[in-house]
Amino acid sequence: MNQRIKKMKILFVLTSHDSLGDTGKKTGFWIEEFAAPYYSLLDKGAEITVATPMGGKAPIDPSSDTEDAQTKDTIRFKKDKVAQDLVNYTKILAEVDAADFDAVFYPGGHGPLWDLANDATSVKLIETFNEQGKPIAFVCHAPAALKRVSGVDGNKLVKGKKVTGFTNSEEEAVQLTNVVPFLVEDMLKESGGIYSKKEDWAAYAVQDGNLITGQNPASSELVAEKLFEALK
Repeated sequence: MNQRIKKMKILFVLTSHDSLGDTGKKTGFWIEEFAAPYYSLLDKGAEITVATPMGGKAPIDPSSDTEDAQTKDTIRFKKDKVAQDLVNYTKILAEVDAADFDAVFYPGGHGPLWDLANDATSVKLIETFNEQGKPIAFVCHAPAALKRVSGVDGNKLVKGKKVTGFTNSEEEAVQLTNVVPFLVEDMLKESGGIYSKKEDWAAYAVQDGNLITGQNPASSELVAEKLFEALK
């Protein structure tokens, strides 16, 4: 078993988008949603590669970098040059081959609503991982990346699948309902997903076959655990 764990290769896909709509504020990826799964999987022997649509430095959402948003994993990240380099020098998504990896994980933050939701390279990559029967995992706002993704039957990938993602009420709580291009919960339902959720900010993740989704930042480690189990 240990040998298999050592060979586990996981691709993390982060957003390149850093503008929060027309607010003049910055966004990007949510540190906790990267750090918690990263260390959960790294500590189990995974080899992790990080890519973004544009390559280079992935923008951190400033809201995830405040004092009260810190967790044991984000504090570890702040002291970890290797992990910081992975985020600061990401690979270009178009140069990544799904065949080189066992699974893909998409951390959230608001950025993906603008770029990954519409990125043809990302869409094709998810479709390829899915065709290969590999785990595809998304947390919080990252299910936005599934918006244009089709399954092998030609329908929307999430159609008829159990899914979760950032709730409309959580978006309302952070006062960005009228800023974001679409609401994750609404999009998943409109795409035919069997959407479920727990109370706001509760840790919650669902799995349907190789598709794993988590509701919010607190759910990111749960998603990583399900991803690990799917690879065993």
